[in-house]
Amino acid sequence: MSQVESSSKLDLERIVFIGRTFEEYMAMFSLPEDELKSKTILDCPAGACSFSAVGNRKGFDITACDIAYYHDISDLKSKGLLDIEHAMGKMRFSQKNYRWNYFRDIEGLRKHRLSALHNCVDDMMNRCERYIPVILPSLPFDDDQFDVVLSAHFLFMYGDRLDYQFHQDTLNELLRVAKEEVRIFPLVDLSGQRYADLDKLIHDLSKSGYTCEEETVRYEFQLNANSMLKISK
Repeated sequence: MSQVESSSKLDLERIVFIGRTFEEYMAMFSLPEDELKSKTILDCPAGACSFSAVGNRKGFDITACDIAYYHDISDLKSKGLLDIEHAMGKMRFSQKNYRWNYFRDIEGLRKHRLSALHNCVDDMMNRCERYIPVILPSLPFDDDQFDVVLSAHFLFMYGDRLDYQFHQDTLNELLRVAKEEVRIFPLVDLSGQRYADLDKLIHDLSKSGYTCEEETVRYEFQLNANSMLKISK
């Protein structure tokens, strides 16, 4: 995702604007498409993902938010194109850290990342009100405004940069704006290791009255990144 720290508006060069496709989201979060059309959904942080763009075309009610959205859309598109090529170049030296049954090869991965970027920025051009700039751990939404809140490739992944208090504050804020549940994917850091404080976080959430379930999903690209945390209110 594009947001890697909670400081104020990041300079564009410090943002990595790469996203996942709608299909990846459905698999990462084990989302039942037939049920989503009756839900209001928040994707946070959404980065260059196409979940909102494609989902809304399908009749869903999805809002995306991210610190990247403070920047000009054309600048984000240019940055995204550069970031994808940079990532593909680095990927050639780390292919063994990934499972290639979903994308098949680096070219397949590139096509998915480009598809997500183009769908995202095109939708931003036409439906900018769906893309809300935010600075976590604070959100400009009402309590219980969304039925479901999704958060991918941010929390837990940057456990070496974002301390436990930030994780706790951010999850509390995501839960504040969620009426039913929050889903977090994946449960590992950038090295593929389970987030070190996950059990402590689950314990604290359970003490606050939330129900936490770890669920294996049908998506794995980064090795060991094949489960999500579902937190129900």
